[in-house]
Amino acid sequence: MPVTALRDLVSGPVIGSADPEYEDARHVYNFMIEARPHAIVRCASARDVQAVVAHAVATGRDLAVRGGGHSVPGFGTADGALVADLSEMTHVEVDPGARTAKVSGGATWAMMNDATTARGLATTGGIVSSTGVGGLTLGGGIGYLTRAHGLSCDNLISAEVVLADGSIVTASEDEHPDLFWALRGGGGNFGVVTEFTFRLHPVPAEIYGGLMVFEREGAADLFRYFDGFIADAPREYGGFPAWHMIPPLPFIPENRVGERLPIVVSCWTGDHDEGAKVLQEFRDVAPVMAEHVGPMPYAPLNALFDPLLPRGLQHYWKATFVGDLTDEAIAAHAEHGARVPAFSSAVHLYPVNGAAHDVAPDATAWGHRDAKYACVIAGMWPDAADNEANIRWVKDYYAALAPHSLAGGYVNFASGDDQAKVRDNFGVSYDRLAQVKRAYDPANLFHHNQNITPADG
Repeated sequence: MPVTALRDLVSGPVIGSADPEYEDARHVYNFMIEARPHAIVRCASARDVQAVVAHAVATGRDLAVRGGGHSVPGFGTADGALVADLSEMTHVEVDPGARTAKVSGGATWAMMNDATTARGLATTGGIVSSTGVGGLTLGGGIGYLTRAHGLSCDNLISAEVVLADGSIVTASEDEHPDLFWALRGGGGNFGVVTEFTFRLHPVPAEIYGGLMVFEREGAADLFRYFDGFIADAPREYGGFPAWHMIPPLPFIPENRVGERLPIVVSCWTGDHDEGAKVLQEFRDVAPVMAEHVGPMPYAPLNALFDPLLPRGLQHYWKATFVGDLTDEAIAAHAEHGARVPAFSSAVHLYPVNGAAHDVAPDATAWGHRDAKYACVIAGMWPDAADNEANIRWVKDYYAALAPHSLAGGYVNFASGDDQAKVRDNFGVSYDRLAQVKRAYDPANLFHHNQNITPADG
């Protein structure tokens, strides 16, 4: 069916290769991806998504789904595919009394935070606010509030889903509970989620926290202290250690810009005086080069890294799960972290304990409740001419951490070439996920993802 006929099926715009918007529309967040889809349908409703899914099935067209559009592997597009683009579906409706929010499938965490924090509420929502609500939640959802309130998927109450057979269903504990279980950590394998309903939690008008940059010689002591601290830290603390090339910021001395240094980013949601004491302990174990710490609203902290990560960079990432940080692991971080090749690149170690460990391993599909950290080696740089060197840095770092890591990695951080690791990445949930996949998508229509193969009949 030509693109002109496809326009009759939906209310949202349909962009084909002959349209002037096509070149921009076909590009996704990661400009390393150069796919040319058949058409991009900017769906305006669940009914539009339903029509796109039905059309893909009827015509045999490949189907790709684009939510907030932050997929580093570029799963929101494919050559010759029909793209169901949810980027115009961004409605957020907050019920302050019930402490819930209904969120459309194309919304970003910036949109979510703006709506919820205005009412003194939030839920766990990643580290970069331009990230899509949908992709983050379906893959699990790690953020500053994980230790206090669990993963994003732990706070999901229900989801409206367009299935491979074209039907629209609600998944919750009471309706399609097997699907609801799978959506909470199983990624986009089971359908297109057009609306999420989340549980919200009170957040203060201002948290206490920010960014602390440490001298390189203190890195081992800093990481070793953080590892002991976070094991039983108060749940008001959400933060992580990292390695970065230090960008030009107002509080960074000009002659230190471009150095590769360890940092800690902190979010304290309790009493500010108590938070100040907690952060002082970091200063006591390692020398601080510069810092920007104090009271601030939660939403700006959640957007702290946004300026470093515009659409259009080259991306290559790897992911590992980690238990306690051994001396050998800390040394590997010090060696390879000190070689960060670009301002946008980084290595972050996100704690996933606290409230995330309160949830039973089989309660959701997120299969790594035993991990202490989710580590991402995020290669991000502007010039395609530098691809080989930057990819090599990621791969070398990943190889160095492998002996000190648990099996698998967080699916939201996995690369497009990680399909052979999918079973490990979904962990203890994989076999059950394959059964749910067979029930809801036996022909594997939704395969542009960290793909789960339907179980044999």
